[in-house]
Amino acid sequence: MKNKVIIITGAAMGLGLATAKVLAKKGANLVLVDYNEEALKNSAKEIQTNYPDIKVTTVKADVSDEAQVKNYIDVAFEEFGKIDGLYNNAGIEGRQASIVDYDMDVFKKVIDINLMGVYYGLRYVLPIMQKQNYGRIVNVASVGGIRGVINQMPYVASKHAVSGMTKNAAIEYGKYGILTNAIAPGAILTDMVANAFKQVNPEDPKAAEKEYASRNPTRALGDPKDVGSLVSFLISEENGYINGQTIAIDGGESNLYGNS
Repeated sequence: MKNKVIIITGAAMGLGLATAKVLAKKGANLVLVDYNEEALKNSAKEIQTNYPDIKVTTVKADVSDEAQVKNYIDVAFEEFGKIDGLYNNAGIEGRQASIVDYDMDVFKKVIDINLMGVYYGLRYVLPIMQKQNYGRIVNVASVGGIRGVINQMPYVASKHAVSGMTKNAAIEYGKYGILTNAIAPGAILTDMVANAFKQVNPEDPKAAEKEYASRNPTRALGDPKDVGSLVSFLISEENGYINGQTIAIDGGESNLYGNS
């Protein structure tokens, strides 16, 4: 990964930050994107301090805004003259509610960030990678992109769409040396997942966490570093032939659904 240029959205925390640290350790130059400017700057400072030999650029952006997505792509290309990889990670869960009770404003926000944010990233990075005849893209689909999740209709809809867009990008742009894949994390213990457990059991979210983990074949939740390692491989030249896949990283739990 040395001297590769990788864009990471949703980079201020969670899976984005964990992946940024893995890539920085391997020598990649990073363009970190997030709407939370303060958290983004703190994360960039931490990475730059620990890995002073790499270059880190930050861009504040709301990925649901097409113009802001185009801007972070432009900034990355102007700064480095190339873009080797895009980790389309930014996303939100929304809220938990039944299909008929779901707040429509929240529904639209989930779609705008999780679906359109990924599409805009693809729309503006693919022409650059096509000219380079090289690129690696990793989209975040979630296990909500390969199965249903009770009370999370827009999240599931958006993540299934990400998986579909990944397939299309793979078959349309593979001939240009661009490999596009998606990952489907299960319950990786990030702030977003911790917040979901608070919604499930506001009085004792740790109990909800423990109950969920008990259903996993590993009897544990995932570590963000595990996701970072997978993304690092898929977004590197080590990946030479994996294309159009949605890869679950969930301790094997998705193999149980419908059979437990």
